[in-house]
Amino acid sequence: MNWPKFNKILNILLIVIIAGYIFNFFYRLPKFDSGEKAKDFNVTLADGDSFALSQLRGRYVLLDFWGSWCGPCRKESPELTALYKETKDKTYINASGFDIVSVAIETKKENWDNARQKDGHVWKFQIGEFDRFSSPIATLYGVREIPTKYFISPEGLILMVNPTFSEIKSYLLDKEEK
Repeated sequence: MNWPKFNKILNILLIVIIAGYIFNFFYRLPKFDSGEKAKDFNVTLADGDSFALSQLRGRYVLLDFWGSWCGPCRKESPELTALYKETKDKTYINASGFDIVSVAIETKKENWDNARQKDGHVWKFQIGEFDRFSSPIATLYGVREIPTKYFISPEGLILMVNPTFSEIKSYLLDKEEK
């Protein structure tokens, strides 16, 4: 065996693999950063009502991209449900409330329906997108992996990208009317 040639091939292969990991890392990053304006969209909710994200101006919003098939999404679902229950009736110094807008990245409506029922997703703003990551809202927000979250201000600006639930609770607690 020609060891120098073999080592050269291994080095090239290693560089290609590292470049692939770096590309994949940057490809999966959320499209928007804190401080940017959240993009508006119009859809039909799970209950059949028409909805535009801009309807929630004046409220804090968690735009949550998830899927019934996503293990990490389902694992954090109890925390999401608890966050909703804790915040749904509160008002804030500069906002009339807090809402969750769930965008399910799916292929089958039945899977989505079963998961949200099982996980206790009772909030109004639930959207099923059935073209997975090619769906309109996922494309608009550049979502390439889930869970992905955008915490949005009452003015429609992105406050946090992929915050933890404790970060959201802490932020809202600081803004809560006493």
